[in-house]
Amino acid sequence: MGGAVSAGEDNDELIDNLKEAQYIRSELVEQAFRAIDRADYYLEEFKENAYKDLAWKHGNIHLSAPCIYSEVMEALDLQPGLSFLNLGSGTGYLSSMVGLILGPFGVNHGVELHSDVTEYAKQKLDFFIRTSDSFDKFDFCEPSFVTGNCLEISPDCSQYDRVYCGAGVQKEHEEYMKSLLKVGGILVMPLEEKLTKITRTGPSAWETKKILAVSFAPLIQPCQSESGKSRLVQLPPLAVRSLQDLARIAIRGTIKKVIHQEAVNKNGNGLKNTPRFKRRRVRRRRMETIVFLDKEVFASRISNPSDDNSSGDLEEERREEEVTTPPDTKPEPPVNFLREKVLSLPLPDPLKYYLLYYREK
Repeated sequence: MGGAVSAGEDNDELIDNLKEAQYIRSELVEQAFRAIDRADYYLEEFKENAYKDLAWKHGNIHLSAPCIYSEVMEALDLQPGLSFLNLGSGTGYLSSMVGLILGPFGVNHGVELHSDVTEYAKQKLDFFIRTSDSFDKFDFCEPSFVTGNCLEISPDCSQYDRVYCGAGVQKEHEEYMKSLLKVGGILVMPLEEKLTKITRTGPSAWETKKILAVSFAPLIQPCQSESGKSRLVQLPPLAVRSLQDLARIAIRGTIKKVIHQEAVNKNGNGLKNTPRFKRRRVRRRRMETIVFLDKEVFASRISNPSDDNSSGDLEEERREEEVTTPPDTKPEPPVNFLREKVLSLPLPDPLKYYLLYYREK
């Protein structure tokens, strides 16, 4: 599904296009999308399609379109310290973006039906933690993934502040999904061909909002074991952080504050992001929603609220395209200030590496 915005040349341009089309509307969501490169979650031979606003499926591996993930992230209204449950967690792309917002004291769990996809998600998570500078720019809530059918979660599991289901939920399972949610929590899921946001306002009180017309592959029904009993899914336990881990979080936080203050004293407005080239204005158009299910393709067309506003943008787009960037101008590579500061401290090397989570440069 997707096709709501123009393809980007890289991850930043894709995010620019999603912002222009009003799919990304908040700073927290924008920061999370920019911090994790969507192409990192594609197989190497398919990466040329990573910045298109389209879903991707290969075997059991699946990624929803960027415009869908944008709407989901905005609807979840994520805040630091919340608990999140991702049903059909797939590659872990969404869970990792959520983890950047939840921070070190949140809870980030995912349930995936296919064991090979769970393993794929763990590999991608490990790659992000070891190699991405974004890991040092945020306080990360690392996702934990388990394999199983999300309709068979153990009834004694904890409830969550935020729940997302990445498959079409049949009407008969709506109450089951609601039962996973704390009072005050938000559930986002495809229900009756609509991306739906449900807020639990009381023990038995709910508010429902239809966000977007979508078409997802439906939830797969549980299969009973040979004994005739269902296989209950045990979610990860709510672990208590060790004193050593809490100290690392506190030290890293203090160093980040020092870095920020040094930057303020130097230039008056804090760390400046590497300047990006001026992006072309996105021409809004109708959204094409495409769903890949096995070997079949289902397509539907939905109106974008801004369909009729494109004529006034054409002239502005033409003027913006006249502003060109010198061909030899390249942005400087980003600097990992936290890593540089930690490595410069008068500390034993093992302690430095611990503070850096033993990450590669």
